[in-house]
Amino acid sequence: MTEPVLVFSRPHRAPGEDTYVSEVLASGHVHGDGPFTSAASTLLREITGAPQALLTTSCTHALELAGVLLEIGPGDEVVVPSFTFSSTAAAVAMRGATPVFVDVDPTTLCLDVDLLEAAITERTRAVYTVHYGGVGHRLDELTALCARRGIDLVEDNAHGLGARWRGRPLGTFGAMATQSFHDTKNVHCGEGGALLVNDVDRFAQRAEIVREKGTNRAMFLRGQVDKYTWVDTGSSYLPSDLLAAVLRAQLEDFERIQAGRTAVWDRYAHDLPSWAEDVGATLMHVPEEAEHPAHLFYLLMPDHEGQTGLLGHLREQGIVGTFHYQPLDSSPAGQRLGRTPVPCTVTADVAARLVRLPLWPDLTDADLDRVVAGVTSYPGGPRS
Repeated sequence: MTEPVLVFSRPHRAPGEDTYVSEVLASGHVHGDGPFTSAASTLLREITGAPQALLTTSCTHALELAGVLLEIGPGDEVVVPSFTFSSTAAAVAMRGATPVFVDVDPTTLCLDVDLLEAAITERTRAVYTVHYGGVGHRLDELTALCARRGIDLVEDNAHGLGARWRGRPLGTFGAMATQSFHDTKNVHCGEGGALLVNDVDRFAQRAEIVREKGTNRAMFLRGQVDKYTWVDTGSSYLPSDLLAAVLRAQLEDFERIQAGRTAVWDRYAHDLPSWAEDVGATLMHVPEEAEHPAHLFYLLMPDHEGQTGLLGHLREQGIVGTFHYQPLDSSPAGQRLGRTPVPCTVTADVAARLVRLPLWPDLTDADLDRVVAGVTSYPGGPRS
């Protein structure tokens, strides 16, 4: 009998989801900013340590909201890594500003701090750093550089919920940070996100207004004004309480989710080094100062042929692995809308060699046996 296909990712189901969604439907308060939005936001603040957490309909919208709050516009530049999802740069371009692409560090695949200062000009308004795989990288140096140059740091923390750098949670280093709750993330509500606001004096009140269609509705709900009205630019970034209900259940299950994902990550890290050395591959690196959230596990094959070869080899055995981001600096939109001061050679190299392995918290020991056997049988047959 042929074994079922082992998928790359499967959304976790948390206890309480069905109950909470039923409660929302029964309550009649299905739109946003209901009790489940409040509960999920509180849990998110507790996990991240951020003073303000505003749920959004996606991480993309949270990035766009950050751009509005920073008042980024035409003529401005924002530094972003080339090795990231398109949303990081698209949110900048949506404001009429120019994303400036900088290469990544070859050990962590995070923004290369050594290359950053040369990319900063008098037009630079912000740096959008990405914690790839939820791994922090030289954040003390990064924050110091941004402070010295008088530019804001925004953390794209889509991968990094629960991760830390030198004991401090990712998402608390920049003026703002964004989270993703897409169903491929550790914690999800199908589609969703959040904006974490750390510089509350500058951004907290306006963030509520912009997120709520430019109105002061949040102040009205707190009883601070007797009516709410249009007071600023804005859009509708608020998710339904149905999504917040699912997210609350997921966040309440956070420790169990993380334990399951960590067990998978640790199994790969334990079982694959000898094979990697034999074939010339490199396994995911986590600096000593970083605590990662087991969001993904990747390996870098020696060349592009190795990447396609391993992915095809796994596919033949019913195992779905995948590559990851394609360089934004050389993408059609990146070339049209962005600027690249120095060629992003590391990004181009790792994009052509990176392979991600299946990782979700409910993988069984038998599933992991299959993946490990599939990887280590490439190339040349099973190893003794």
